[in-house]
Amino acid sequence: MKTFGRLVRDRNGASAAEFALVSPLLIFLLLGIIDVGRFMWEYNRAEKATQMGARLAVVTDPVLNGLYTYSFSISGGIAQGSAVPTANFTSASCTDTACTCVATAGGFCGTTSFNSTAFTRLVTRMHSMYPAISAANVRVDYKNVGLGFAGDPDGPDVSPLVTVRLTGLNFHPVTCFVFACSMAMPSFSSALTLEDASGSVGN
Repeated sequence: MKTFGRLVRDRNGASAAEFALVSPLLIFLLLGIIDVGRFMWEYNRAEKATQMGARLAVVTDPVLNGLYTYSFSISGGIAQGSAVPTANFTSASCTDTACTCVATAGGFCGTTSFNSTAFTRLVTRMHSMYPAISAANVRVDYKNVGLGFAGDPDGPDVSPLVTVRLTGLNFHPVTCFVFACSMAMPSFSSALTLEDASGSVGN
């Protein structure tokens, strides 16, 4: 009976028992802090990759084939030196398989096509910054904002706003290693005005 009383009053090992109760919470908190840092790192890489993609898209061959070669003056009947109306070219959107062109007048959209080489080059550049990116995550939009002029002898008649979008990425926290869960990352976009739109090398 005396031995049992001593065991009840004995405080040896109390710290170990308390640590055993608290340690899972501390480990979870530590992993959470690591995940916040990892998420910010992944977010920054995805954002930078989008900016790099936009820069490449405006200084190299367009993904929208025909944008550089089509003359709105000769083929579209627009007075040379005039801005190309949005009716003749409103916008275009290019994914990893095709480009969709929108216009309510003229024949420009009928001459366009998907430049797979330019799209692959763009995705490769973005992938070098953030390896999680695949072709399915990338979209390139062209929007006529009134820049450029019909019959431009030195470049495309339209200098559209080029927007590179990055969607469908997931973040995998280490705190979910048991349940294999993931978290959807936000969409990213970066826009620049088309520049020379010729060649295959960007800075």
